[in-house]
This record gives sequence, structure tokens and C-alpha cells, in this order.
Amino acid sequence: MSDESKSPFDPNPPRRNFYGRRHGKTLRQSQKGYLSEDLGDLRPRNITIEENPDRRPIDPAAIFGDDRPVWLEVGFGGGEHMVHMAATYPEIGIIGCEPFINGVAMLLGKIRAAGVENVSVHPGDARDLMDVLPDASIARAFLMYPDPWPKARHHRRRFVTPEHLLPLARVMRPGGIFRVASDIPDYIRQTREEVPLAGFDLIADTDQAWDDWISTRYEQKALREGRVPHYVTFRRQG
Repeated sequence: MSDESKSPFDPNPPRRNFYGRRHGKTLRQSQKGYLSEDLGDLRPRNITIEENPDRRPIDPAAIFGDDRPVWLEVGFGGGEHMVHMAATYPEIGIIGCEPFINGVAMLLGKIRAAGVENVSVHPGDARDLMDVLPDASIARAFLMYPDPWPKARHHRRRFVTPEHLLPLARVMRPGGIFRVASDIPDYIRQTREEVPLAGFDLIADTDQAWDDWISTRYEQKALREGRVPHYVTFRRQG
């Protein structure tokens, strides 16, 4: 079997291309401190191929110390939404994935300020986490203002493609909720088309934010530039 034809559930997936940024402008000294002092305790173990080359499934209960519902945020940006959800729902545990180290540092600062403890931070690709999560282990997932990859030849890099959505469907519980927010009409179009094919039912498609929503820096930028945010909600079938 060639690497190109491997299943997304293969226990030994090929190394993947990564197209986003991992580093931005120089970190402030305080942000460097968050990374050196806080990330080690908040980072889930045995996610990367280096730590877990056999891709053995992890136990999400071991991350939070009990069997609370686990939520997943893919690409948490500056962390406003993730910290808000953790504070609003202290009875859940939320894992955030973000390869952009500046965003990770910003999130860690917000975690300190808010004092939330029901969080876990994977500073890397969400696909690596989904490789090792057990089936039906995630109760809710969020994709908030993802990288739009606007050029047509780059649309396959978007999260709303089978490479990402099939693993997400596998790790989500039947009845689990998947929320997507974006201000890019073509991204919403692709979301509407691709997510149901992966095993989700569309249950809401609107320009009205969720009741527990917090407007992020990316949404505020979109509004300043005249773009209209859109909010789409799916339920995992089964």
C-alpha cells in the first residue's frame, strides 16, 4: 500500500506536510516565561510521533484526572474562545491544538489570567492528536475562524476536507456537536458540502452567534473589514 492510499485511521500514518506558520514575531519575555513555565504541565503526553511512534491510543481521562466530557478546539488562535468555554463550563475538559507558537503563548497567558484548570494544550497539529484519541472520546469540537486558504489550489489544505473530517468523526461521540465559525463565504460553502459527507448532520446554519459565544480577535478583524461572520453547527450521526 502506498503512503497516499493509507487510511486516516492507520496506526502508523506517514509524516504529514504542514503548511501553516509555526512562528511569528519575536515573543515577549513574559510569553517566553509562559512557554517555559506552564506548557509542560498543560501539554498532553504521547501525542507526537516522536513520543508515541507506535501511535498507541491515549486515555483522555488521564489528562483531566476523571471521566468528564472532553471537548476539542482545533486551531485556537489567541485562545479567547477556548478560555471562555473552559470558564463557562468548568465541569468539562477542553483540549486545544495550535501549531503556531505565538498563539500558544497568548493562550497560556490567558489561562493564567483566568485561573482555569480544565484545559490541556497540544502545541502542534490536530491530526497527531486525533491519531491517538480513542473512538467516540470527544463530546464537542470547535473550528473557529480557521485559516481560509483562499486560493483554489490550496483548498485541500483546509480543515474541512476528508483528511481531517474523517478522523474527527471517528473520535467524536454519536450525538456530539461540531461548531464552525468563519467569515469566508467559500469556506462556509465547503463546510456545508464536506462535513455531512464525513458523518455529521447539519442542525444550524446562520449569521447569529451561539448563546455562549465570545467574539474573538479574528471575528473583530472581520467585522472591521466588512466581512459577515457565519456560524454552522453539526451533530455527529449514530
